[in-house]
Amino acid sequence: MKNVKKVLGGLSLVLLLGLIVGCGSGKDASSSDSGKSADPIQKIKDAGVIKVGVKEDVPNFGYMNPDTNKNEGMEPDLARLIAKELTGSEDNVEFVGVTAKTRGPLLDNGELDMVIATFTINDERKKTYNFTTPYYTDEIGFLVRTADKFTNIKSLDGKTIGVVQSATTKDALEKQAKDLGISFNYQELGSYPELKTALTSKRIDAFSVDKSILTGYVDDKTEILKDGFSPQEYGIATKKSNEKLNEKLDELINKWKKDGTLDEIYKKWHLD
Repeated sequence: MKNVKKVLGGLSLVLLLGLIVGCGSGKDASSSDSGKSADPIQKIKDAGVIKVGVKEDVPNFGYMNPDTNKNEGMEPDLARLIAKELTGSEDNVEFVGVTAKTRGPLLDNGELDMVIATFTINDERKKTYNFTTPYYTDEIGFLVRTADKFTNIKSLDGKTIGVVQSATTKDALEKQAKDLGISFNYQELGSYPELKTALTSKRIDAFSVDKSILTGYVDDKTEILKDGFSPQEYGIATKKSNEKLNEKLDELINKWKKDGTLDEIYKKWHLD
């Protein structure tokens, strides 16, 4: 009986020591893993790919070419340059199509490393996301039907303006209208192609967004008014916690501004 107690006591001691060692090992492993994930740049290098949110309906900026099934435009090109810097190859990019409504949530839930999708920098958004220095500056304008003979912003007084959902355009229009002593009605739709269709079918009187975006939707029956307002600065957005990644991206944008790389991309996509 005594021998049995000794054996059981010995086993209990072994099990206790095993639990202590096991817990200690688990803590070390957890610390190691958290240390690894704390560096977003290293995480990208380990994965060997960057996940980037881009527009797929904005010719020249971000467009899914149905003939080649490839993402084209200045923003996908910018993403490829970043991939080369961070992973060694321009091909190491996973593009995810986003809209003004989905780009924030997809960044929030970790499905994207960054968003390069005509994301306008403003003070309210900077409370939620990191933004790099602007890689492009534009202004808001209006696409109208040529036959309607609109000449400037004031000629659109009382008209219905089409804007994309969740964009900053409507707020800017409201401010501009107040400054000019006029008013607009609005129709909010989910995408730029939908807005162009609404303009063509005369459900709206003007399609309003940044002028460079509008250039992709001009045809022989439409024109962009000369009037523009509210400068729009586009930046690369990352999660607020990814400060190190933002610093690296900011460094790259500033370098490409100075060495002419961005100018070459502008010219390639007729954005100069």
